[in-house]
Amino acid sequence: MNTSRRRFLQTTAAGSAVAMSGPLRAADDNGKLRLAAIGVGGSRGRYNRGRSIALSAAGFANMIAVCDVDDLHAKEFNEEHFGGKLNTYRDYRELLEQEKPDVVTIGTPDHWHVPIAIAALRSGAHVYCEKPLTLTIDEGKQIRKVVEETGKVFQVGTQQRSAKDLFLTAIAMVQTGRLGDNVNAYVAIGGAPEGGPFDVTDAPKDIDWNLWLGPAPDKGYCEERRRFFRWYFEYSGGKMTDWGAHHIDIAQWALAPGETGPVKVSGKGQFPKIVPDDYNWESFLNGEASLPNGYNTAMKFNIELTYENGSVLSVNDHYTRENDNVNFPNGILFEGEKGRIFVNRGKLEGRPVDALTDADRAELDEKITELCKGKKPGGHMGNFFECISDGGLPISDVWTHHRTMTSCHLCNIALMLGRDLTWDPKAERFVGDEQANALLSRKSREVART
Repeated sequence: MNTSRRRFLQTTAAGSAVAMSGPLRAADDNGKLRLAAIGVGGSRGRYNRGRSIALSAAGFANMIAVCDVDDLHAKEFNEEHFGGKLNTYRDYRELLEQEKPDVVTIGTPDHWHVPIAIAALRSGAHVYCEKPLTLTIDEGKQIRKVVEETGKVFQVGTQQRSAKDLFLTAIAMVQTGRLGDNVNAYVAIGGAPEGGPFDVTDAPKDIDWNLWLGPAPDKGYCEERRRFFRWYFEYSGGKMTDWGAHHIDIAQWALAPGETGPVKVSGKGQFPKIVPDDYNWESFLNGEASLPNGYNTAMKFNIELTYENGSVLSVNDHYTRENDNVNFPNGILFEGEKGRIFVNRGKLEGRPVDALTDADRAELDEKITELCKGKKPGGHMGNFFECISDGGLPISDVWTHHRTMTSCHLCNIALMLGRDLTWDPKAERFVGDEQANALLSRKSREVART
């Protein structure tokens, strides 16, 4: 555990426990916390995860307001689920100032996660933010610092961390030595599509496109950019930060629990045809260069993350190993000298699983409680509100998720530059590679209020 995180936990456990144990402002008449949802998706868009987390949180708190740059999304959410009684906003800054919620859910496109989360934390709210939390490695450092400064509860929506019978059991099996002492992981997360160039058109009148773009470079409206933002580096990181935020997270947690991240990243990948082999990614991400208006994240990839303890995490669009009949498009294979297990959202299987006795499972349950920081595993949103109540650290805290996202971003940077990289996880910088270090952050646009 790093010094700042240890100091934060000691502080919140002692003198500042009240700051994390319920509302700082008066609760509603029924005693529940006041909740606001920022980014809720809708019928006009593909992305509805924001709506799902907001409704889940509403089971624990009183929803008072909704914010979305798309008026249709806010209207649908308000009328379909709350009878039109919520106050609605386009600009999250106005919501935070006017409503002063105790809790905020964030379900916007990825490039807005950290700016909105920082503003919500500093306004006094506890935050549940969808994954992937960050667009860059430096954003992770920023949000980590603000969580430490404010002492608010911050949960990232990596719900696989709450899946007891699947991912938590797999992690417990690895960490209790049931696969041996030298375990590696092979992850498949699917590839990204190729598409474009697409036409630029006028934005719908009830969408604030400039506010949707926010800190990202100024681009003309394009339906594909809005609906399928995950395939644009301007707003996300492709499958590497989409499914990688889930499976790389679980694999890294299992393999290297005492480490802060990998020390080496190597591999290769394939980008859409619109991306030249020698493209200047630093200029592009800073809005100073352009590509044709099409998807630009990596389509196929095979990357290896190597940790100081010797473990290797292999990240693939699709994992195949013909010599022993291994082939899967999505999931995690853990393999050691004592055997191997496979886990995804549908199953946990392998001979070591079949061999578990009742006594083994009781031991694994104890380990799972430890992984859950002393709490019973269960609902991800319930864990968040339980931590608001008791001042505990949630199952997907900002420290561990920043390190997961760092590994995801390392993979993308290695793909962009097309070469192996050495990473110092303590200094959080590349060793002897200033071109790679230039990709740790990017310029942000200032967005004026309308």
